[in-house]
Amino acid sequence: MSYSSKMSDAADLLKPRVLRVAAEDDVAVALEPLATGEAIDVDGQAVVIVDPVPAGHKFALRAVSMGERIHRYRAPIGVATRAIARGEHVHSHNLSTALSGELDYRFVGVAKGEAAALLPFPQRSFRGYRRADGSVGTRNELWILPTVGCVGRLGERLAREGERVAGQAIDGVHAFNHPFGCSQLGADLDSTAAILAALAQNPNAGGVLILGLGCESNQLDALLARIPEERRGRIRTLRAQQEGDEFAAGLALVEELIALMAGDSREAVPLSGLRLGVKCGGSDAMSGLTANPLIGRMADAVTSAGGQAVLTEIPEMFGAEALLLERAESEEVFDRLAAMINRFKRYFLDHGEPVSENPSPGNIAGGITTLEEKSLGAVQKGGLATVIDVIAYGERAERAGLTILEAPGNDAVSTTALAAAGVTMTLFSTGRGTPLGSPVPTVKIASNSALAAHKPRWIDFDAGRVLGEGMEAAAEALMDRIVAIASGEPACNETNDERAIGIWKRGVTL
Repeated sequence: MSYSSKMSDAADLLKPRVLRVAAEDDVAVALEPLATGEAIDVDGQAVVIVDPVPAGHKFALRAVSMGERIHRYRAPIGVATRAIARGEHVHSHNLSTALSGELDYRFVGVAKGEAAALLPFPQRSFRGYRRADGSVGTRNELWILPTVGCVGRLGERLAREGERVAGQAIDGVHAFNHPFGCSQLGADLDSTAAILAALAQNPNAGGVLILGLGCESNQLDALLARIPEERRGRIRTLRAQQEGDEFAAGLALVEELIALMAGDSREAVPLSGLRLGVKCGGSDAMSGLTANPLIGRMADAVTSAGGQAVLTEIPEMFGAEALLLERAESEEVFDRLAAMINRFKRYFLDHGEPVSENPSPGNIAGGITTLEEKSLGAVQKGGLATVIDVIAYGERAERAGLTILEAPGNDAVSTTALAAAGVTMTLFSTGRGTPLGSPVPTVKIASNSALAAHKPRWIDFDAGRVLGEGMEAAAEALMDRIVAIASGEPACNETNDERAIGIWKRGVTL
């Protein structure tokens, strides 16, 4: 047996069998399967397990009456639907959400976030691409964006040929196909145009070719007008219907952009130049204990250094929104965040759906029971920083600090919205695993070591090591990985060529 194996075995012996977040909590989480009759030590007290508890699932630490609220993360995660015995498995068979609809949020004063006191990586830097507008890219790629699905395949053919032409001169040529841009009306069409115009301004795109057809609703000139004049130096446009050979015309523009971009080079940039998106998908009960708090440390480090972090997935804030609202920079930011949350709840209700129509089947299998529980774990990705801004879908994050972005929980839609907001890397926690990638490096952080071992081609970092090494050591290791990827090392989604966009469609189709 090697020394590393011995060290691994020793670390395994130190891992707890169960975990309770806070003394106020009524449940603990099993870190391994627990059998009926086992006596488990929880903070010095023996709890006898009443029925089998799968790994990642909860069990009661005290007797709970029907209708009583059950707490985890120091907050209510739902209501007992029947009496629950001490040591009993707590899940969807005996616990239900207490969420209903919109709430009347009241501002009670500014309570700054605590992240300013948490700067664990003050000397860190990465090698990025400085752009003319002062932003910094982690990649120097040529992006091809179609205004409408009709020219999406043309974009993909141009990207393949562009990759061949570019060779090693730039970091890549990528086309982002989608089915929208025509047969849309009003606000729905407007949001499609907004998201594409914002993507065209991402710092990772050293050059952009916007492909139009000619007759589509999402007219190329109108889309281009959404992009400030000073940002158009590396943007080229093509109307396919006007060209006799649209492929040859497009390739000429691709070659022109590659020649411009070939002179760009990486240079040392402080952590303040990083723009992080934070996201979760396929969560399990461990996500809120390992991966999400670890991502929160990264958000705190970057925002404390003067960089940006962007948190989205508004439906996965329901039940935990108070933790963000109390950190609003001002009453105006508080009011905008409260209005966004209620507007998203109304979006569900107007479609005849309850606001608690979450967690997903995969979340439930992983041990998450209610939306409150999922949300309380999910918002930890935002760390402890003050919320400095609230932006709508398709808008760009402009201020240093933590920004809340309007977007749904859907992985493809929310990661695209983050890229459109200007993030240059997204930290994506997962307890179940997913290969999905967005236009920017999409760094997959496993909540548990079993997933990291099972899917090494999907997972960039194992947050399960938090249980054996502690949060500080894991945070140092994750920051090393982030710096390496920001400096050019490919994330797994890039190695696997998993790059795509998803656009949020909310209106009618003609």
